[in-house]
Order: sequence, then C-alpha cells, then structure tokens
Amino acid sequence: MLFGSSGIRQPYGPGLLTLAVAAGRAVAGSASRVVLAHDTRTTGPLLAEAVTSGLVAGGARVASCGIAPTPSLAYAAREFDAGVMITASHNPEPDNGIKLFNPDGSSFTRAQQESVEAAIQGSPSWKDWKGLGSTETREITEAHLAAIAGRFTLARPLRVVVDCGNGAASGVTPALLALLGAKVVALNCNPGGRFARPSEPLEENLPYLGEMVRRTGADCGIAHDGDADRMVAWDGRGRYIDGDRMLSLLARFLGAHQVVTTVDASMAVEAVGEVHRTPVGDAYVSEHLRGWGDFGGEPSGAWIFPGHSLCPDGIFAAAVLCTIASRMDLAAEVDLIPRYPVLRTSLPSARAREVLTALGAPSPTDGIRAEREGGWFLVRASGTEPKIRITAEGATQERANALLEEGLQLVRRAHLH
Repeated sequence: MLFGSSGIRQPYGPGLLTLAVAAGRAVAGSASRVVLAHDTRTTGPLLAEAVTSGLVAGGARVASCGIAPTPSLAYAAREFDAGVMITASHNPEPDNGIKLFNPDGSSFTRAQQESVEAAIQGSPSWKDWKGLGSTETREITEAHLAAIAGRFTLARPLRVVVDCGNGAASGVTPALLALLGAKVVALNCNPGGRFARPSEPLEENLPYLGEMVRRTGADCGIAHDGDADRMVAWDGRGRYIDGDRMLSLLARFLGAHQVVTTVDASMAVEAVGEVHRTPVGDAYVSEHLRGWGDFGGEPSGAWIFPGHSLCPDGIFAAAVLCTIASRMDLAAEVDLIPRYPVLRTSLPSARAREVLTALGAPSPTDGIRAEREGGWFLVRASGTEPKIRITAEGATQERANALLEEGLQLVRRAHLH
C-alpha cells in the first residue's frame, strides 16, 4: 500500500510530486470541498500546489491555508468534506507526505485509503474546462486556538519552556499558552524548512530541555514534532515524562473512564478506567474513538480528545498539561503513577510475517498480545526489517523476565514448523 500507519510518506522527488497530483484527483472523487495546509518543510508549498492541481482538476473547491499544524487542519475539516495535510510529521527534512482527514478529524480509515489508492492506480478521471474546481485562501489557526483557549483557565501564572522544533506550531503553541497566562520560554520556535534538532520529539533528541526547565525555573517543558500532532513533556524538576505515564496523567486529570490506547502501552493506565487496545498507530486509536471512549492516545506522544477532535492534538495537549501544572505539583503527580518493568528484544527472521500469520495474528505487523497474570507480552513482525519484535511488561522484574521468555519461546516453536 502507498499508505503507512500515518498517511503517505517518502523522500521528496519527482515520484512524490507526481503522486501528489494523482492523490488530489483521487480525493476529489469523493470530496467536493477540501481544506489543505502544509508544514514548514521547504517542499511543502510545491507539494501543496501539486495536490491542489489534482483536486481542482477533479472538480473540487479547495481552501488553501498555507503553513498550519496538522491538528489545526483537522479541526478546520469539520466545515469541509475532507482535509489534506502536506507533512512528513516527525520524519527528517528530506521527507514529505500526505495525510487525509475526515470532517470529525479522524484519519481516513483503511477502507478509505484503499479506495484512494485504487483511484490513484486506476484510469484518471479529469473534469473538462467547464467542470474544474476552484481555490481560495483561508486562515485556520485562530479558530483552532479559540476553541482550545475557551476550555482552559490556569489556576495561577506559570512559566513553561516550549520547543516547537521549527515546525508548524512555532507561532501557535507559544501564542496559545501566552493567551492562557503562561510565561513562555520559546526554543526553536522560528518556522523554517531546516530543523535545529531531529523532528521526532524523543527524549534523546532533546537532551537540553530538562536543563532549560531547571535553569529558567519553569513549571514544565513541552516539545512538538514537525506538524504538532505530538506533544511530549518534562516536569518542573526537569525530568522527562515518559509516554505511558503521560497517558495515565492526562486520563486521570480529564476524568476519563473509557480510554483507548495501543497494544504496546503500559498496563498502568488500567488503574484509571476501562481500556480498549488497538494496533500501534494513532489512526487506529482515532477510528476506535468514533464509537467508544472519552480519551485516547499512544505513548509516542499522540493524544486524542474526542470532545474536541479525533485528530491527535499536541497543541490541545499542551494546554491540558499547563492547566495541570498550574493546579498541582506536576512532578509529585507523575510520581504517583506506577511504573512497571518493560523489556524489549527481537529475533532475526526472514519468515517474520509468515510466522505471525501462523500464530494467528490478523495482521503480522500488528501482532498478537497475550494477557497474563501480572503482565503481558506482545509479539509482532517488524514493518521495516526482517525481525520479530517481542515486548513484555510485568508487575515485577521477575515477572517481566518470565513473560519475555514466554514470548521468545512462542516464536521459536513457531519457527520450527
């Protein structure tokens, strides 16, 4: 498939440019009014024009929004038939891609993606000169900010370090938090096609942020990826808050009783409320939230608030975190959340997909998760390498060790057949 777990992504080149035109034409087959934006990559404007050409050639009316975060684009999609975001999210600068959204902010489902892909690969259907669509320009971030700001009030003024990674939220998240009454220490908040640090907001990619929180006396720190659908954070002691604890922290503060998360998320969230699990990928989480749940997310930093939008919204999440930090000791709250031992390993396998299918996995890369007393293990085929990945979590180190070994033995036995 052209579509991965989060849209289409690949290195920029003639192939992607040609694909962008075809994708626009394909989307126009089922959407007559489309809103479109791009992130800060230097290839964004060109690819946006290419997609727009395909949309207009297919008869669609296009509202072009220039640079905007993905959650702003997805929020604006409620007034259209579909939203198109030109972004490679947390990938490096040479890459770019296309994300497609429904009016409720959810990503196109697998069935919708297959329909678009079939149209791309099929015979082109172009409108004649009388049936061409049209374009207009539109500003979308102000409405998105107003919708978030109207939901939150800080209990006291606070200081927050914000690192937008030179991405699409560079002028958005700092403005929102300042509007709420926070003093913002901005890092890498000048939008540009070059990123001062890797776009993926991993702890190892931001080794300076915790020290900046401590040095400035900030109450918390926040970082986004290139299109701001992700948000990761540091507490007031400058400690990184891992994704599993963040999931529980947000769910507890929001009073969520039905939480949707992925199969690789910690069991710690089960202390908050009822949990449904999906394959890895925020698109699966948002699709499940269409029918069940009041909060969702995955430990990578994608947080979904269905009362607001079904798109992961790192900007909304930043407002939630600052609200928490203004009302309580964030570090103390994080320390209340249990942290269980998690072990990960992999086995080389040229038959990875075949083995997972034999084990009963509906999809080899989604894998199978086995629940056991005191923990669980997950076995899945790598989507990028000839490997089978095994993850285990236990209430104790000994239990985690035993569950990892059980997963390994399951894979080894399957390899013998």
